[in-house]
Amino acid sequence: MKDILFISDLHLALEKPEILRRFFAFLQQRAPQAEALYILGDLFDAWIGDDDNTRPARAIKQALKELTASGVKVFVQQGNRDFLLGDAFCAETGIRLIGDFEVIVLDGHRILLTHGDLLCSDDEAYQAFRIKSRRREWQDSVLNKPLWLRLIAARWYRLRSYFHKRGKSDEIMDVNQATVMETMRQYNCRILVHGHTHRPNRHEFMLDGEPALRYVLADWRPESAGVLCWKNGSFAEEQI
Repeated sequence: MKDILFISDLHLALEKPEILRRFFAFLQQRAPQAEALYILGDLFDAWIGDDDNTRPARAIKQALKELTASGVKVFVQQGNRDFLLGDAFCAETGIRLIGDFEVIVLDGHRILLTHGDLLCSDDEAYQAFRIKSRRREWQDSVLNKPLWLRLIAARWYRLRSYFHKRGKSDEIMDVNQATVMETMRQYNCRILVHGHTHRPNRHEFMLDGEPALRYVLADWRPESAGVLCWKNGSFAEEQI
């Protein structure tokens, strides 16, 4: 089996040229060596609809299309910044959208994948917004607006999100361990991989008397970009 790669929280945007450069280099150099690539949410800093072909969306779509055309399977979860990714994006790029919780089996290990925002159950204000923003009526209302208006709204929401985060405690912004454990029980998994919190780490704990692991993926920054790789029956961290 070739390598299986996991990344999340790239937050690609025109105003982040170094992260964009790293991403395109990753797709051209590292990702083609893999069997599959899983992007666990927040590929984009904001996604306003599949009809967006402004910079850098068009170039990102083309790069993903070239990767999938080469035979690499690419799976993407929606994050809290790009939950409007839809079928048209999949058709253009050849990627496959997966659900909020996805179980994969690697070398006999059941591994649960999720973006991570649903694990932050203490953040009640965000969870309420999440429920509202996943409703078809709410999304249709947004997507029916002109593209230019959605672009302006996305900038405003990013700014508002920044200030809201500054007012929240570290505990509220992180996952709730009880929610983590209950979710892993529900899906019968002892390994969990997620992003969202921007707190890359490897957590070991006991779950119903058995050892369990939680891997938190790194968010991408101008100076560093982390990749989690499944190789030879175990996980290894890479920097690109």
